Amino acid sequence: METEKVGKRKYSINKDRSLVILKSTLSRLPIYYCYLQEVFEQGIEYISSATIAESLTLNPVQVRKDLASVSTAPGRPKKGFRTEQLLTDMKSYLGYDNFDEAVLVGVGGLGHTLLQYPGFSSYGLDIVAGFDSNEMLHGKRVGGKPVLSMNKFTSFVKRLHISVGIIAVPSPQAQAVADLMVESGIRAIWNFAPTHINLPHGVLIKNENLAASLAVLSYELSRKDQK
Repeated sequence: METEKVGKRKYSINKDRSLVILKSTLSRLPIYYCYLQEVFEQGIEYISSATIAESLTLNPVQVRKDLASVSTAPGRPKKGFRTEQLLTDMKSYLGYDNFDEAVLVGVGGLGHTLLQYPGFSSYGLDIVAGFDSNEMLHGKRVGGKPVLSMNKFTSFVKRLHISVGIIAVPSPQAQAVADLMVESGIRAIWNFAPTHINLPHGVLIKNENLAASLAVLSYELSRKDQK
């Protein structure tokens, strides 16, 4: 999937379907997907865009447009979309049915948790190994995944053609780890270190700043208390 900028808006292009979709829409699709999984497990065969919008507190017109951009079958009058088909369409569009193997660097508290989390497989991600500079961790397994020395990182990534790297190290180490990942052939980085990372053109990065998210939550809570 590629991105393209038209005017001030960024679009994501899915070559398989020749669809153009707003980046803002792409950010909402995983939210719909998680909700639809819950609905499907409850045995609900059909779901309307209005029901989804109400459950997720979203604009119903926006939800209807979002679903129309990825659904291969229109919703039925008074019934809505077939839940299983909508899940399949969304899974295909988001690439959850194409597994990407990833490696994680930094098997501390957060890294340890990420290695143990079994839910990534539902979203097409398989963390195959963790890497750390702490010799005490080498040779151990976390969540069934081996923890290896950083000295083995490049050869491991190149041998298995790994394309995704996860950074879970302290901020001062993040840039060096990112540089190593790029040199080893990593093409996409999921960064949990609360710092800016410089990357060459063509390498994708998604930053998860937990401290910033907490600050926003605290700010919104204080505003609510003042009302």
